[in-house]
Amino acid sequence: MRTDPRLPRDGLSHVAGVQTPPLSEWTIPQWLDDTAARHADRTACVFREAGVRWTWAELRDHADRLAAGLRRLGFARGERIGIWSPNRPEWILAQYATARLGVILVNINPAYRLAELEYALNKVQCKGLISAAAFKTSDYLGMLATLAPELATSAPGELRAAKLPHLRWVIRLGDERTPGMLNFADVTALPEASEVSTVRQASRALACRDAINIQFTSGTTGSPKGATLTHHNIVNNARYVAAAMGFGADDRLCIPVPLYHCFGMVMSSLVCTVTGGAMVFPGEGFDPAATLQAVHDERCTALHGVPTMFIAELGLPDFARYDLSSLRKGIMAGSPCPIEVMKRVVAEMHMSDVTIAYGMTETSPVSFQSAVDDPLDKRVSTVGRVQPHLEVKIVDGDGRIVPVGEKGELCTKGYSVMLGYWDDEARTAEAIRDGWMHTGDLATLDAQGYCNIVGRVKDMLIRGGENVYPREIEEFLFRHPKVAQAQVFGVPDPKYGEEVCAWIVLKPGQSATEDEIKTFCQGQIAHYKVPRYVRFVDELPMTVTGKAQKFVMRAKMIAELGLSEQRTA
Repeated sequence: MRTDPRLPRDGLSHVAGVQTPPLSEWTIPQWLDDTAARHADRTACVFREAGVRWTWAELRDHADRLAAGLRRLGFARGERIGIWSPNRPEWILAQYATARLGVILVNINPAYRLAELEYALNKVQCKGLISAAAFKTSDYLGMLATLAPELATSAPGELRAAKLPHLRWVIRLGDERTPGMLNFADVTALPEASEVSTVRQASRALACRDAINIQFTSGTTGSPKGATLTHHNIVNNARYVAAAMGFGADDRLCIPVPLYHCFGMVMSSLVCTVTGGAMVFPGEGFDPAATLQAVHDERCTALHGVPTMFIAELGLPDFARYDLSSLRKGIMAGSPCPIEVMKRVVAEMHMSDVTIAYGMTETSPVSFQSAVDDPLDKRVSTVGRVQPHLEVKIVDGDGRIVPVGEKGELCTKGYSVMLGYWDDEARTAEAIRDGWMHTGDLATLDAQGYCNIVGRVKDMLIRGGENVYPREIEEFLFRHPKVAQAQVFGVPDPKYGEEVCAWIVLKPGQSATEDEIKTFCQGQIAHYKVPRYVRFVDELPMTVTGKAQKFVMRAKMIAELGLSEQRTA
C-alpha cells in the first residue's frame, strides 16, 4: 500500500502533493478553444453591471477579434500590454486575447496612483495600455494625461512621452473620444475574418512555458515586484483549484474579487475556462448587496471572496431576504479566516463545501487547499493539504526543516513557482533558492499534512524576548461578542523592544472600552500577548484584495504615540 505523499515523513514538516492527474501542456488559448467547442452555447460569463452575457463561443470570438485587432496594431509575442480597469467585460477579453497572441498581459492594480502607474509601466516596458476612464475616486485618464501630456497632440500609436518612453498605444474603454487614444471598440472592429483565422492558427506555435502574465506584488516595503507567470503556471493551478473545490461545467461562480489579482484571474476566470463553468460578475467593484443579489438572481452554486467580503455579506441588515439556497461551494482565501466567520458561511450561506485556499502571486497562486470532504474542523482551522505536483517544507532561520507542529517559514517548489521578478535578478535570487520559493509566511504542519498559517515572518514581534504571533491574538479577540474585525501588530517600546497593539472594528451599534478588551484577555492568553494599546476604528486600511495593511496601522500608531523606531538590544 502506497504511503500518501501528503503526510509528513520522519516527523519533519516536509510534504509533497499527489502526482495525478498529470500536468497539462496546453496553453490558455488551447483550453479556451476546447471549452468553446464542447460548451459552445452554454453561458461563459455574465457582467451584470454592464448588461453583458456571452456564451463560450461568443467569448472566444470576441476575444479573438481583439487579438486580431491588437496584432494589426503591431503587438507581437513577448511584448507587454497593461490593463488598468475594474471588473469589466473588456478585462476578460484582454486576458484571452493577449494569451492568443503570446503578448504578456500586465495587471495594473485599480488602486494605483501616479507614481505606481509610472513605475509599473516603465519597469516592464509596456508598449500599450488598456484603460478604463475612471473607477470610484480614480480618474485614470486624468492621471495618464498628467504622466503623458504628449497624448493631447499625438496620433494614436505615435506617443512619445518623456515619462513613459516605451508606451505607444493607449486604448480607452467607453464611447467618449480622447486625443491620442483609440477606443476599445475601434480595435475590435479593425480585423477581417481572415485576420481572426490567422491569429488562431498562429497561437498553435505558442509554448506553454512562455511568460504570459505579470502581476505586481503589493509589498509593504520597497517598489512593487513584477511576478512573471507562464501558461503552464496558471493553467495547471486553475485545474487543481477547480478539482479541489469540486467545480465543473454545471456550476455558476459568483466573482466579486478583482480580476487584476490571481484570485480573480486564475482561481475564478481560468477555473471556469478549464471546466466550462459560468462566471458571474456582480459589479465592477465589490459590493456585498450586489454580490448576494447576483447569487440570488443567477442561482450561483459557488462564491469566492476574502474573509472581509464574507463578513460584509453576513453583516447586511437584510441578509435574510437573499435566497442563497443554490450555493454549495466556493473559496475563501487571501488572508486568514476567523473560525467563527467560516462556521457562519457554512451554516447561513449554505456553503457546505466551501474550501480554504492559501498561496501567493509568486506561486500562481494556490499551494494548499482544503477538500470538500475534509472534516469541518480541518476546514475551519487549516488551509488544507498540499496541492498536486507541489512540494512544501517549513524551515527555521537556518534553513533546516522543522519538526511537525513547529513554526517556521513555508517554502514551495514545483510547477507553480514563477519564472521570477521581471528584470530584477537580485530580488528573484533572494526569493527563489534552489527552486524553492521562500514565501515569508510562518506556518505549521500537523501529522496529517494539514497546514496552518500563523502569520508573516515580518509580522512576528518580539516582546521582552518572547515571540508573539499576531494571528493567535486576532483569533482570540474575534471571540469577543462585540468584535467584528481585529488586527494585531507590534510597535516599538524602549523597555520590551516591542509592544502589542490591536486595532478593532466593533459590530454595528456596539461600544467598548480599551479596559474591557484587556480584561477579556486577562487570564485567557499569556500576559505578554495582551495588547498594551487598543484602538477602535470604523474601518481598517485594506488593499483592494482585502488584505489588512499593518504597516499603515503601525505608522499611524508610532506617530500618535510619539514613539521611536529605535529599539533596545
